Order: sequence, then C-alpha cells, then structure tokens
Amino acid sequence: MEQTLNDSQEFLELGEAEGDTKVQEVAEKDIEILHQKAQRLRLESLLSGEADANNCFIEIHAGAGGTEAQDWALMLTRMYTRWAEAKRYKLEWIEESPGEEAGLKSVTFKIASNKEADHPYGWLKGESGVHRLVRISPFDSNARRHTSFASVWVYPEVDDNIDIQIEEKDIRVDTYRASGAGGQHINKTDSAVRITHFPTGVVVQCQSDRSQHRNRAQAVSMLKARLYEVELKKREEAAQVSESNKAEIGWGHQIRSYVLQPYQMVKDLRTHVEKGNAQGVLEGDIDPFLEATLAQRISI
Repeated sequence: MEQTLNDSQEFLELGEAEGDTKVQEVAEKDIEILHQKAQRLRLESLLSGEADANNCFIEIHAGAGGTEAQDWALMLTRMYTRWAEAKRYKLEWIEESPGEEAGLKSVTFKIASNKEADHPYGWLKGESGVHRLVRISPFDSNARRHTSFASVWVYPEVDDNIDIQIEEKDIRVDTYRASGAGGQHINKTDSAVRITHFPTGVVVQCQSDRSQHRNRAQAVSMLKARLYEVELKKREEAAQVSESNKAEIGWGHQIRSYVLQPYQMVKDLRTHVEKGNAQGVLEGDIDPFLEATLAQRISI
C-alpha cells in the first residue's frame, strides 16, 4: 500500500507538471481507492475479539403488535441475509416460525465465513438489541402510522476447541412438528427440537432437518454458542472502564430506529450514525452502522 501511494503521488506530480489532467484524475482515483482500503483494513485490524473470527447465529423475534411486528421481523431477516449475500458469506437456515397472516414470529439462521468473507461474528455482534420501525402499516385499512419492534440476537458459533459443559439436569428437551418452508416434507413427525437451559433461561430450537437426532445435535450446538456468548459478554462488561458504558440488551433498549413515514431516516441510537436512504439500508446497506459500532466498541 505504501508503494502504491508513492507511485500515485509521483504520477500526480507528473500530471501536474505536464498539464495532463487524465493522468492526474487516474492518480487521484487510485489514492481515493487506497484511502478506502486503508480505512477498511483499519477496521478489520480491530476484529481481535476472542470470538470475532467465528461464524454466528442470528435470532430475530417479532415484538408485540401482531402482523405488523411479524412483517418487521421478516424485513430485518431480509436485510441481514441481503447483507450476507452481498459479502459472499454462506447462509444456513436453522428455524422459522411464520406469522398467522404474514411475516415471521421468529427465525434463526447461521452466517458462515469462507475464502471471500470472514469474521461474521466480529462484524455483526453489535447488532444485538431492539430494532424499531415507524411506517404507515400496509395491514391497517385506515392507513395509520404504526411503531413496531423486533429483537435481534447475534451469538458466535462455538469452535470445537472450546469446551462448554452442559449438564442433562439443567436442560429440558421438547420435540414438536416443524413448520415453515419445507414443512410438507419435514412435519410428518415430531422432528423439530427445542432445548431450554434452566440456569440461564436460554431457549434454542431447530427444525432444519427431517431427522430429530440431527436437529437435536444442531440445537445443542446453538445452546453452547449462546452460553459462550453469555460468558463473552460477562468478560466484556467486566473489562469496561465505566459503568455508564454498559448497556443491557432487552426489550427496553432500542439500538436503532428505522423511520419510513413521514420521512425516511435510519438512525443508530448508540453511534448517532444516520442514513436517509432507508430502503437501501433495508436492502442490506448496513456497513456504515457496523463500522461505527465496531469502532465505538473498540474505543471504549
């Protein structure tokens, strides 16, 4: 990068000396591209957390509000999957519970790294929290403005070399018939699995396979990941210098607001980053928010 910068500066000086505007434009463009690359590499160098390189699970749950909130959960699902697809991450569907009329009550999917994209948990870990939508509801015959909420939870997949012990006495395993995409093939038996971990209250569920055994194995893996994330959060909070920097993730803690009516604006309530192109954000253009959150978390 240093060599590229030196070469570009020499071309720029040469263009200025000879009055060649095309050479100057090319050199300026190369310097701008180099600047963007340096900024990106600076952020990537900050992805040094214990689990930042891990694959991650994303859980999205609709809040109160019926169909409108369930549609919002579906919109958030689309936003994150579009982002992941644009980055060339691998996606794996784990579980979904469709809404009665539209949208999703809940969904879980995995984002995995590959040769083209890495550090999925590192990039997305700051997305956990409550996301708020304000719009004219298409489900309201009176065309009134509605406010809807959905929770997003991001947690890392546990590496094989991380030992998370789960006692049988601490969990309850329930089986039920699967629903959602592919249901006609997978819901003939009680193949879906839900595991409740009593000490923490963590609940995970999986219905991605016809086999109850494989669904249980995946659910156990997800439970270990959630427990690992809980432990990571404890360590992170213990390392904070100021108590005021701690923020509980819960229904009372909104991290981002998406306003579609009466104007368009997406604003992160932690970093104060704003974007007027709300539709672009909902199509997966969330990098400015991810980068600002990462820089803020590192600076704390």
